Amino acid sequence: MKQKTLLLVLALIAAAGAMLSACTGPVPPATTAVSDPKPTTEATEVLSAGLRVYCFQAGKADAFLLWNSHGAVLIDTGESGFGKQIVKKLEELGIERLSTLILTHFDKDHVGGAKKVLQSVAVDQILQSNCPKPGASAYEKYLSALESEGLAPITVRETRTFLLGDVVFTVDPPAKETYEKDPSNNSSLIVSVVCGENRLLFTADALDARLNEYLSSRPGRFDFVKLPHHGKYQASLTRLLELTRPAYVLITSSEEEPEAEKTLQLLSETEAEVFFSRNAPVLLESDGKTLSVVYSPS
Repeated sequence: MKQKTLLLVLALIAAAGAMLSACTGPVPPATTAVSDPKPTTEATEVLSAGLRVYCFQAGKADAFLLWNSHGAVLIDTGESGFGKQIVKKLEELGIERLSTLILTHFDKDHVGGAKKVLQSVAVDQILQSNCPKPGASAYEKYLSALESEGLAPITVRETRTFLLGDVVFTVDPPAKETYEKDPSNNSSLIVSVVCGENRLLFTADALDARLNEYLSSRPGRFDFVKLPHHGKYQASLTRLLELTRPAYVLITSSEEEPEAEKTLQLLSETEAEVFFSRNAPVLLESDGKTLSVVYSPS
């Protein structure tokens, strides 16, 4: 009995010693929650300056989506019925609202899809041309969508600038309230986009009067130019290409209504790489320093 008691005492002493050793040994550091690492300064600059542009395969019509982490801008909406294609793309990209919708003018191949877009996606502001087309079907559908959604567009009569993060958008209005020749096309809003060192120009359907008016300000070089009026030839194209000297040119035309041969000949005399949206959608990507332009599979 005494032996069992002695063994029990020794066991208790050993256990106490182990506990004492554990308590007096090195203390492990406290466990802390680890948050996601913040982006480096360089990564933040690229993100804020970056931009993607999706040029829809819309035939002889214009529709361009520009977006980054700060929001999305849509320039024109293609023909009537094309709005569903735009909405589908927005859903694929997870874009639930547009910071700005720019309607460069009210011809059906630019405003046709506006009704569907406005009925499907929230829009913070709408910038529109100053040349209405009362009675035209696509324009009237656009007006009905504005009314049903309770939206008030801004008619651009003075140069407007807005930001998407660090990306600068400048919307240039026509100098005149109306034009004697082709007033709708000559009232096109011309949009320039500056993303760091990269500059993009969207000329809508500006004809000689409107284009020369814009070029008189000598806008400087652009890396990318969306050629006006679906590649139809006009005398002002020579001046446009000479002043802007783009590395990339986009033509929005169709097999049924292709660009002019004279326009292609003019482009062949430049160093610009020419893209045709009828072949496939065109994707631009800029990190603020370099610009890539490729055909997109979808």
